[in-house]
Amino acid sequence: MIFVNFKTYQEGTGKEAVKLAKICQAVERKTSVKVIPLVQSVDLFSLSSQGFPVWSQHLDDIGFGSNTGQILPQAIVAAGAKGTLLNHSECKLPVEVVKETIRRCRALKLKVLVCADNLEEAQAILEARPDFLAYEPPEFIGSQTDSVASTKPEVIKDFTEAIKGIPVLVGAGIHSQKDVKIALKLGAKGILVATDVVLAEKPEEELLDLVGGFK
Repeated sequence: MIFVNFKTYQEGTGKEAVKLAKICQAVERKTSVKVIPLVQSVDLFSLSSQGFPVWSQHLDDIGFGSNTGQILPQAIVAAGAKGTLLNHSECKLPVEVVKETIRRCRALKLKVLVCADNLEEAQAILEARPDFLAYEPPEFIGSQTDSVASTKPEVIKDFTEAIKGIPVLVGAGIHSQKDVKIALKLGAKGILVATDVVLAEKPEEELLDLVGGFK
């Protein structure tokens, strides 16, 4: 599977988010590789109401009440999200908050993909049993020249061997079919991408190229 993080790029916001979600859907239908958009909370309903299986980029460990400016998990569910991303390097959370938020999401039947900078952090989160763990060394995030797969493949192997029972995804600079093949060969079940697809001149071609790494 491929998770595509739209971030807050102009190319992944509002009407542009709809266009990009259509591309993700088209690639999934062509290839049978699952492609899941991670979108801003304000775009969730407009996309889910059109039939796109979207996930939120973040939510907060809160319930109903006076929490102005925070993202309510129940509101994410009501907007049609199937899951959420947590603990991305651009939105880090304390480990205990991550674990409690996972428990809150589970009660709402909301799937969770948690990012981890390193193996130690991932192992600390593991007991809360997220649905997926994404390994993203922060020094490679956003890079279009280097990736963790091409530069430090041994750390992917260490990560996947240590994390048992939960599918592992690899992110951080993934930008080529070769990167995908390396990640899968080393035990990953999928990838997490953003810049390489969202900012591509031809996002569909770029996404199809990455999907080729699954074959």
